[in-house]
Amino acid sequence: MTEQRTWWKEAVVYQIYPQSFDDSDGDGIGDLRGITERLDYLEELGVDVLWLNPVYDSPHHDDGYDVRDYRAIREAYGDLDDWRRLLDATHDRGMKLIMDLVVNHTSDEHEWFRRAREDPDSEYRDYYVWREGDPGDPPNNWESCFGGPAWTYDEASGEYYLHLFDEHQPDLNWENPAVREEIYEMMRWWLDQGIDGFRMDVVNVISKPDGLPDGDPTIDWTGIDQVSDGPRLDEFLAEMAAETFDRYDVMTVGEMPNATLEQVRRVTGPDAPLDMVFHFEHITLDMHEEEGWWQVREWNLRELKEILTRWQTGLGDGWDAVYLGNHDWPRVVSRFGDDAHRYESATLFATLLLTLRGTPYLYQGDELGLTNYPFESLDEIRDAETLGHIEAGVASGRIDGFEDVKGLVRERSRDNARTPMQWDDSEHAGFTTGDPWLPVNPNYAEVNAARQRAEEGSVLDYYRRLVDLRHDSETLVYGDYELRLADHEQVFAYTRTLDDETLVVVLDVGSEPVALDDDLAGPDADLLIGNYDTPADDERRLRPYEARVYRR
Repeated sequence: MTEQRTWWKEAVVYQIYPQSFDDSDGDGIGDLRGITERLDYLEELGVDVLWLNPVYDSPHHDDGYDVRDYRAIREAYGDLDDWRRLLDATHDRGMKLIMDLVVNHTSDEHEWFRRAREDPDSEYRDYYVWREGDPGDPPNNWESCFGGPAWTYDEASGEYYLHLFDEHQPDLNWENPAVREEIYEMMRWWLDQGIDGFRMDVVNVISKPDGLPDGDPTIDWTGIDQVSDGPRLDEFLAEMAAETFDRYDVMTVGEMPNATLEQVRRVTGPDAPLDMVFHFEHITLDMHEEEGWWQVREWNLRELKEILTRWQTGLGDGWDAVYLGNHDWPRVVSRFGDDAHRYESATLFATLLLTLRGTPYLYQGDELGLTNYPFESLDEIRDAETLGHIEAGVASGRIDGFEDVKGLVRERSRDNARTPMQWDDSEHAGFTTGDPWLPVNPNYAEVNAARQRAEEGSVLDYYRRLVDLRHDSETLVYGDYELRLADHEQVFAYTRTLDDETLVVVLDVGSEPVALDDDLAGPDADLLIGNYDTPADDERRLRPYEARVYRR
């Protein structure tokens, strides 16, 4: 099969969480002007595409994923003129911009929901999912992703409305053709502004099954099994593509919790509606099947290799979205690596990210090796998911309060990834001259962009060199993937092959050195990049979290 070559397969994407990136006006909240002022940094890093988390008008109960007005900008971020200046400045530097598309739900302050709530006979009532029921007896057993029931009782109308996420995020009724047309019209409006694509939030839960049957109660997020691959999902995605982005030269990536390889094969590929998908199988490795958020599951490298390899080789003519972290997960170093080996583990996982087959997504700050935050009190938490679980845990008697789960919060909270960007060693890490909306990680004096930009051999310097290597190598983009040493408990090794060129990636995913029986790359191989400045005494011996890429 001849690989279809496109710009988005060859791109490196950088995800920006606007609220925490850079604050230009001193109010403690990142904004669009701040992003524009930092574009030189991103150009220097070498990334091709910027993905903005939601910047729409929103009351921010869930950090912008509760949209109040799809065609307006949140006031704290600026306005549409600021957004257009950012778009133009991004394009002027040869980079592209994609927007977050949130269409499974809106804010409960959106005009559609306000009208639906005010008048049960309004046409907007059918824009959402309402069901009759007595107070305290929801229509089914579905749970919110953030804890508690997925239903809220509306006293005024005497009915429940569905929200798979926060109660301030009512689910849209995609069965209603008027809803779909409103969404498509909005999408075309943004595409006509000149954006280069969409990241599509939880797009695989938009189709709900007839009758809304109970979910499997043994699954932590009860109900996800009923909605993650609904009966009309493929139809809705195909219609969306035909009505919107198929008419433009843009990229699309769908976020699909609970998605299977078979499902993703259906919806990606040259004749399918989506270009690629964020699946969750590797990113939820440490989630307990039944306890979910409440228990960190022990996992091993062989499991990670098996999962990534299955997705690397099993998509057929589909394409993968490769990521190890984002705004919804703790920091890569602290989660998959080791804070005590911050440089080594940050650069090792960077090597993994940028040498796998698929479009790589970097999350802001990972290029500096940022780590999790040492939370000490509930007052430091802003994350709706964390707060929701703690509230539900207290209500059920599972815990007495924050102190009972402080260690878990330090490992789990999404706020770990949302602390302000660490630009320099000045107050608040150069993020703001005001009081930051979320505390800055106390390690900012040692770990910051200014220091690493001036330092050869920093995590940032290594990321730059890796991005350059990927841009210069068709093999890293289009080459076949083959796992080596599948059963090794500490080494992740694989090859990427295109035509007569083979690249060999060797990673010691551990804090101890390891000896291999043979040199995987061979005696005449060229070392293209490695994360240790001194050559190894023995090519068969890997140092803690050592990463090497060879051409043989």
